[in-house]
Amino acid sequence: MSRILRLSTPALVLAVACCALIAALFYGGGAAPLSIGDPGATVRFGLPIATVIVYLSAATTIGALMLALWAFATTEAAYFKAIDVAAASAMVLTVASALTGILTFLNVSQTAFSAERSFGTSLGFFFTEISLGQAWLSTTLIAALVAVLCFAVTNQTALFFVGLGAVGTLVPMALSGHSAGISGHAMAITSLGLHIVSVSAWLGGLLVLTLLWGSIDPVRLPAVIQRYSTIALVSFIVVVVSGVANAVVRLGTWEALYTTPYGMLVLVKVALLVLLGVFGLWQRGFLIGRLAATSKARYFWIFATVELAVMGAASGVAGALARTATPVTQSLNQAPTPAEILTGDILPPEFTLEKYFTAWNFDLIWMLVTAFAIFFYLVGVYRLHRRGDKWPWYRTVSWIGGMLLLFYVTNGGINSYEAYLFSAHMAAHMTIGMMVPILLVPGAPVTLAMRAILKRTDGSRGGREWILKAVHSKYAGFISHPAFATINFVGSLWLFYYSPLFRWAAVDHIGHEWMIVHFLIAGYLFVQSLIGIDPVPVRLSYPFRLLQLLIAMTMHAFFGLAIMSGNALLLADWYGAMGRTWGVTPLQDQQNGGGIAWSVGEIPNAIMAIIIAIQWNRSDVKLAKRVDRNADRTGDAELKAYNDMLTRTAQRDDSLTHP
Repeated sequence: MSRILRLSTPALVLAVACCALIAALFYGGGAAPLSIGDPGATVRFGLPIATVIVYLSAATTIGALMLALWAFATTEAAYFKAIDVAAASAMVLTVASALTGILTFLNVSQTAFSAERSFGTSLGFFFTEISLGQAWLSTTLIAALVAVLCFAVTNQTALFFVGLGAVGTLVPMALSGHSAGISGHAMAITSLGLHIVSVSAWLGGLLVLTLLWGSIDPVRLPAVIQRYSTIALVSFIVVVVSGVANAVVRLGTWEALYTTPYGMLVLVKVALLVLLGVFGLWQRGFLIGRLAATSKARYFWIFATVELAVMGAASGVAGALARTATPVTQSLNQAPTPAEILTGDILPPEFTLEKYFTAWNFDLIWMLVTAFAIFFYLVGVYRLHRRGDKWPWYRTVSWIGGMLLLFYVTNGGINSYEAYLFSAHMAAHMTIGMMVPILLVPGAPVTLAMRAILKRTDGSRGGREWILKAVHSKYAGFISHPAFATINFVGSLWLFYYSPLFRWAAVDHIGHEWMIVHFLIAGYLFVQSLIGIDPVPVRLSYPFRLLQLLIAMTMHAFFGLAIMSGNALLLADWYGAMGRTWGVTPLQDQQNGGGIAWSVGEIPNAIMAIIIAIQWNRSDVKLAKRVDRNADRTGDAELKAYNDMLTRTAQRDDSLTHP
């Protein structure tokens, strides 16, 4: 393919996306003038087109950085050109985000663009005080920062954090999207966020491959496409799962799928995704092998062009869906309950012990995390067994058990009542921070990864290289040190519950997800320092490990007692304002939560004490056997040397006493 055709691929994707967008807008009613306060055709069509440009430029930025981090070596030209593409697309993203923010203001304020001072004042108020405006301002500023960093950063490790920033441009859009005001909004926001991130990696990666084709060494081309194909497969799975979850939340009923314009557009998008899935299977099953055998790129270009066109059409339909009325109302009831006002969902039925095992409130992020963690772990074990290496079965069972427990806590009955009962929240916290790590750490995931993942020899970084880079970094050495792990594990309890962090985790969905990640990592590092199998820079002797555990147990018990004996609600305007008419009072429930932290939370500590004692005993037995083998091999040379030394000492002392 010529250079001109390669550079025109973004225009092709945009043109197809705009055509599909306009057609879907007319069909779904998103292009129809409003009966009251219509912003005009410029805004009605300009806003969704600008939004599509935002998504496409964000996808290109993310795709370019993804390939630079995963597919290319820092010594090849494609690596640096990928960074250049990321910088250019981030600049487009900055401008498009600012334009979209202004068009959004015109749409919601029903005012015309003006050079008057009052217009600028109103626009500034929108960007600084209104959540929707703040979201677009945040996206614009983050995109501008990513563009600047792409010009300044070439180090691959530093570029990883730039890539996180690029993904961060999508977060405000997900939080302020079509799903922010509907019942089940947490699932809707999560599914939308996962959807646009995975689509960005999938679409952006393929688009950047076409742009960089001439810079990639033909010999390495099959390997690069194979690496992209792996990411595309994972992205496709996430797109399908998150798309289904989003559709379920917004459609409400099966009938709405084929009786409403929104449902019909969803079906069109599903058809396009199925077609893309077929393309992906063909790519992995035929195209990569043929490319490796013949080194001819003709088939890839045909495939890439068609796939990008379909992706563009899917992007256009998705943009129209955001402007199409959903069958499920996007507002609360006329007389919302206190629980609906605070959480966006109705108050669940009265809590019983049975509800812990029968109620479900799915969190899509942790559904996917646990599923992928189990799958890739089993793939690693399978690789070891296929080449004749052994992996203890109990490590596999422990890892799977830990992930299943994590899945239950983040999706089951505990999660269903966590927002309404402090005791349920504390049960989730104790399980995630203490019980789950006790199961995950013996699984030794880092050791398995080092043995199962193939080492790359072309200078690029794959899974093995990134894991090694992470675990050998100074930061990892610091946070895994037993002293820091203990302080972080215990100190986080006090800091979290007696600071604004607790409110953030209760009120904000992002805060809730952060809480899970933080306490899971804090618990993992603490357990790893005590009973871990994976290698760490510093590991205390067994007596000091027991002392470390005793200190943590004591501080943990004091924390639980402090909650139990407290007479004031920690979040009175949250747990005390739910309007519950069932169960104990909020204060009693909080004290029950303290009891969970004090009593149930000590069970994992007791388990770890037993494990440390067993490991200590086994260590002594191994040491004794090693000493015995050495004595048998050397004829007790060490013992004879020691006895000779004692004899000489005694003779010298005797000579000094009796000269």
